[in-house]
Amino acid sequence: MFLGVSTLNLDAKGRMAIPAKHRETLAQCCASRLVVTINPNRDDRCLWLYPENEWREIARKLSRLPTMNRQNQLIQRLMLGHAQEMELDSQGRILLPPELRSFAGLGKRVALIGQVHKFEIWDEEVWTGNREKWLDEALGEGSDLSDELGGMSL
Repeated sequence: MFLGVSTLNLDAKGRMAIPAKHRETLAQCCASRLVVTINPNRDDRCLWLYPENEWREIARKLSRLPTMNRQNQLIQRLMLGHAQEMELDSQGRILLPPELRSFAGLGKRVALIGQVHKFEIWDEEVWTGNREKWLDEALGEGSDLSDELGGMSL
């Protein structure tokens, strides 16, 4: 289970060190093999980082969607087409490809956000700026919880 926010540096080559607290879990669940792709939501310019075993399930589901549906085809192109396989190096780092760093607007400082079965990778300033907006959007005056959230006891 991947939880929490970690702020990290990208080195000059675009490498990011995965926090030690996640490395052992990644070694156990996927032999430290990962897949990074884009978040296709236009309003959330970040990368999604999956353990390889989780990604295989996502890719399988995406690849089985009917391709004659234009929306399905677009999501397949974006998520599958941008997917990059990688493995942690001996220092626990991954190399984020330049095209994906550019898509997400990643600078030197990034935020790695645990989302239970995957991570999100954000530019740190964008992450921080969006957090306040999201709090207002999710819980502010006039916001409505989905039926699923409304029925949960947190």
